[in-house]
Amino acid sequence: MARDFGHGTTALEVVEGIDLSGKTVIVTGASSGLGVETARALAKAGAKVVLPGRSPDKLAGVVEDIKASTGNQKVEAAEMDLGDLDSVRRFADAFVATGEPLHLLINNAGIMATPHRTTAQGFESQFGTNHLGHFVLFAHLLPALEKAGANGGARVVALSSTGHRISDVDLDDPNFEASDYHKWIAYGRAKTANALFALEVDKRYQGKGIRAFSVHPGGIMTGLQRDMDPEEFKTLGWVDENGNVRDGFKTPEQGAATATWCATAPELEGQGGFYCEDCQRAEPTDLETMSKTHRGVIPHAQDPATASALWTKSEEMVGERVPA
Repeated sequence: MARDFGHGTTALEVVEGIDLSGKTVIVTGASSGLGVETARALAKAGAKVVLPGRSPDKLAGVVEDIKASTGNQKVEAAEMDLGDLDSVRRFADAFVATGEPLHLLINNAGIMATPHRTTAQGFESQFGTNHLGHFVLFAHLLPALEKAGANGGARVVALSSTGHRISDVDLDDPNFEASDYHKWIAYGRAKTANALFALEVDKRYQGKGIRAFSVHPGGIMTGLQRDMDPEEFKTLGWVDENGNVRDGFKTPEQGAATATWCATAPELEGQGGFYCEDCQRAEPTDLETMSKTHRGVIPHAQDPATASALWTKSEEMVGERVPA
């Protein structure tokens, strides 16, 4: 029976009664915000938690905070920059070399509405970091995920957003080489790609015990908005004239709940591939309805043909094929 979770549920509430002892988890983007609270909840449930990021020194404080708050000493940081695929490969290959199975991969890290930038390999930064970085991370962690999948199962959780409504992916011009850059269109493409990635992972690897989900965490004010002007928050209606966050936004603890639910919920056993919000499967919707309710998933983010084409394009862009 489904548990009674919803918009206000916190990640720690999700893991009540869940035992992850003996499980290993990787959470990206855990230097602040949702990643911290997702990692905290999974550590509270007993998992070994690995937190890769660009600044291990900054993550060291997060590691000590999580250890102190949960009593779990199996929390560690590692160096990895999602904007540099060589860095991603080094981290993932080193993890696989330990021989450990990987039970949960939480692709939480992301950037939003940035000025035009490129990654170390020359990709548009939002698509390159949010999607391609995590794509290569998954590809190189696959042996460890398969090891867990063969012995009880593994799950992959990709954080998307209602931002996916802004744009479908553009497989003909992913780097804005033939069109003018627009920061919100780039973000929309990346968030759609995150949802399509989870759909395709689930299709390709469920036979090996790996299931995948995409997640809208909710509206939350975190470091994700670091590249935005505070005046833009008012224009978008995220805050009022006095800077107060509008009703309906979540705390980081609440924002981490749906990813934690997708990673751990026993009621999701044997399921996967779909987009979730508020600790439940989202319903298909349209642009007009989503603009009013901020709920649901636009069909282009759940299209199997596009998901397959994106996978092929991603392999081409990063220069490697992911084993079937």
